[in-house]
Amino acid sequence: MTVAPENPPTKSDPRAVLSWALFDWAAQPFFTLITTFVFAPYFASTLTATPAEGQALWGYATAAAGLGIALTAPVLGSIADATGRRKRWIFAFSIPFVICCWAFWEAVPGSANGILIALTAFAVGTFCIEVATVFNNAMMPSLVPPERIGRLSSFGWAMGYASALITLLITLGFLAGSADTGKTLLGFSPLFGLDPATGEGDRASGPFSALWYLVFALPMFLFVPDTPHQAKLGPAIRAGLKSLKASLVHARSNRNIFVFLLANMIFKDGLVALFAFGGIYAGGQLGWGAIEIGSFGIILTITGTLGLLLGGPMDDRFGAKPVIVFSLVVLMFCGLGMISVDKTTVFFVIETAAAPEGKLFASLPEQVFIGLGAIIGAVSGPLQASCRSLLVRLAPPEHMTQYFGLLALSGKVTSFLAPLTVGIVTGLTASQPAGMSVILVFFGVGLVLLLKVRERGAG
Repeated sequence: MTVAPENPPTKSDPRAVLSWALFDWAAQPFFTLITTFVFAPYFASTLTATPAEGQALWGYATAAAGLGIALTAPVLGSIADATGRRKRWIFAFSIPFVICCWAFWEAVPGSANGILIALTAFAVGTFCIEVATVFNNAMMPSLVPPERIGRLSSFGWAMGYASALITLLITLGFLAGSADTGKTLLGFSPLFGLDPATGEGDRASGPFSALWYLVFALPMFLFVPDTPHQAKLGPAIRAGLKSLKASLVHARSNRNIFVFLLANMIFKDGLVALFAFGGIYAGGQLGWGAIEIGSFGIILTITGTLGLLLGGPMDDRFGAKPVIVFSLVVLMFCGLGMISVDKTTVFFVIETAAAPEGKLFASLPEQVFIGLGAIIGAVSGPLQASCRSLLVRLAPPEHMTQYFGLLALSGKVTSFLAPLTVGIVTGLTASQPAGMSVILVFFGVGLVLLLKVRERGAG
């Protein structure tokens, strides 16, 4: 096994960098296919009695996974820092993750345990891959010089976006067919005789994600350097917990890191709600179905990839904080534009003709919505990539895994709050736009706090 240097490298190993980034490539289908565009809509529309019930149950499973991550990621990170090994932890969490992905195939409509299988696999799978990602992120400082951290972070996110695009095209184009027509998004009959009537194409997204992960996570285990072994597990647990407590105290006493983590917590809540409700909002306000939402997802992954290609160099040149600030401002303006759109209206007051039947994205409101969504996709990736590169520049190198655990904690501990607030406001006003407007408040408050953070070490 390759051993990582204790000090930051003066040059990077291209093979190690590519292998590290392939972890994002390997893990992304779970978030794209399972969480957002394929299995989640199948769960709500087919597996449960009503879409409302499905949305509620999916939300509970998401909250359970978030709570587990919030409670354990910083602790596990501190233990990994004490033991000096990260890849063994990634391997340990990869095993149940792959099993969970495969289990989605068993979530058959009408089966006695289909709903329970789906919710358990989703909650446990989400927990495992999120924790594994914490350890993968913490290897960044050993791979490239400090002035190239931004490019490395954006490269990883870009690999994830490219993986999302390819796997979404494969699934929607060749595996998952419409129950009405029996055809896929590209007009083909599903491969392997998958039956659209029983959601076999949608359920196949689970095993497909498992195989994708097994193949493309392997280079990370083989070629990315790991830190030397430092302590046995028992003493490491005690030392890790003690170190975690010290990190929490340090984070509170270090105003710079504390304010950044607080800002990250708030605007990440808004980002969670934006992606959680984006498809629901488009369906309600524009009447979109699976084909439109799937096509919209493909557009967002393309613009997200392009945004990351620009975001990395901008991060290294101007710093991570300016990239995050710019992204939040754009999210607020585009979010305001999106809630101004419905089937016959744009920007709240401009009346337009409704979309003609049978034509994809033919109306002005749909085109405006897609344009604004494409811009949101372009800045969302750089926002998240620059958050982890900013943390690398703020956190002590010897406790990097711990602080990535705290970053995961800050991004998950209140992740229920923005979606809950959107739901409450929507219920009180009976208005989808009013409910979605709450997200803009989360972005605004996070932006105000971020402006107080001082960045050091940008190239």
